[in-house]
Amino acid sequence: MENSDKALDTGAKRVYDVAPSEMFGEFMKTGWAPTPLEGITQDEVIAYCVNRRTELSAAFSGLRIVLPSGGPKQRSNDCDYQYRPHSAFAYYTGVQGVEAHPDSVLVMEPSGENHTPILFINPRSTRDTDAFYRDAKNGELWVGRRFTTDEASQRYGIDVRPISELEVFLKGGVAAALHGYDEVVDTKVKKHPRDEELINFVSVARLIKDDYEIREMQKAVDATHRGFSDVIRVLPAATQTPRGERVVEAAFFGRARVEGNDLGYSTIAASGSHACILHWTRNDGDVRNGDLLLLDAGVEVDSYYTADITRTLPISGKFSPAQRALYMLVYESQKAGIEAIKAGVPFLEINRASHTVLAQGLIDMGIIKMSLEEVMDPAVGIHKRWTLHGVSHMLGMDVHDCAHARAEQYRDGVLEAGMILTVEPGLYIQLDDELFPAEYRGIGIRIEDDVLVTETGYINLSENIPHHPDEIEKWMASLR
Repeated sequence: MENSDKALDTGAKRVYDVAPSEMFGEFMKTGWAPTPLEGITQDEVIAYCVNRRTELSAAFSGLRIVLPSGGPKQRSNDCDYQYRPHSAFAYYTGVQGVEAHPDSVLVMEPSGENHTPILFINPRSTRDTDAFYRDAKNGELWVGRRFTTDEASQRYGIDVRPISELEVFLKGGVAAALHGYDEVVDTKVKKHPRDEELINFVSVARLIKDDYEIREMQKAVDATHRGFSDVIRVLPAATQTPRGERVVEAAFFGRARVEGNDLGYSTIAASGSHACILHWTRNDGDVRNGDLLLLDAGVEVDSYYTADITRTLPISGKFSPAQRALYMLVYESQKAGIEAIKAGVPFLEINRASHTVLAQGLIDMGIIKMSLEEVMDPAVGIHKRWTLHGVSHMLGMDVHDCAHARAEQYRDGVLEAGMILTVEPGLYIQLDDELFPAEYRGIGIRIEDDVLVTETGYINLSENIPHHPDEIEKWMASLR
């Protein structure tokens, strides 16, 4: 038994830890048909990447810029999480989806007044080396075929070199870089006074979406719509299955993987009073008829743009009077927030408009016993006991996009045409909240849409996902 255990412990990835014989090595190089990739084309994003790099170059004239894709993240032992590159790397290279691999680096090398982009990658392990069968991290027999440097150059329209040359290339140079994502970059590129400026720049650059980004965002929203429909179809099964929230989660995940790269973030499938827990991602609760399901989920498409949608659905297909009353308050709140959107309007006006409606509704219900003016005083704000969070954030490659923007560029700034953001007011009545009548307790409701700012107003990219209670009931009935 001991010998057997030791044999199992070697693991598949250790088969070639001991160097094979010379004979075996020569044998492995023979008998392979050539497999060139033909018809390599450039994705439409590449033209946009050229423009993005031009703007980046102008902002850091004469200074080398280093943007790593990041390394793999270990899950356990020799198993990693599914890889996703740093958003800035993807934004400026156009490397996306299954073409993205760990440890790649984009270097913008100064050239006169401009920069020459150079992409360093782990290229294909060709059959004339032993890496293709011995290298468990990058070898072709282990992880599949990759581009050669020439193929990658055709695909991305820039100079591509093997990652093995990066360390020497960076040696002795001065650069602004994103640190903390790549060991070679961190070792060979010293911290630079403009590093923070670079982090800010590559984040703020995504505040205004170009035409390609808007199309990708719409694609993500549409896939998410189909994912929500998938969830509605499995609700009967979810009610019959212990931990039915995971039936819901699994249904949406299937859509994300079929149509996109992955989930944009961990799905919140919150049934009943779990909806009152903002970051409910355990998803281990039962799904019961008569309760509501708060589903907050988004498909991340291959370009890494993600939707962020929330719908609150009656599990039985029909809202109770109490559920509908609270839902309509949130519905009107969201409507006010969306209608506040227009280029030139302060970002925080969305939150103010939505929360004003929620606060007035709680006053009308007799829950809050003071004037609206008093409630909305920032020093008071007692409505936040039930609203809990702000109602908007930027959206794009990251679910909370542009996170390194300064306050005056984002939270305390004004809306500009091309921004995409969420509007997501919520109302959460805890199970033990005796300030509310019993029929309202344990109800959590959030409605979230993804909205494009225009010069004259807005375009709700997720308008076609039903959100009025009558529409939701018809939607659910059509899919049962």
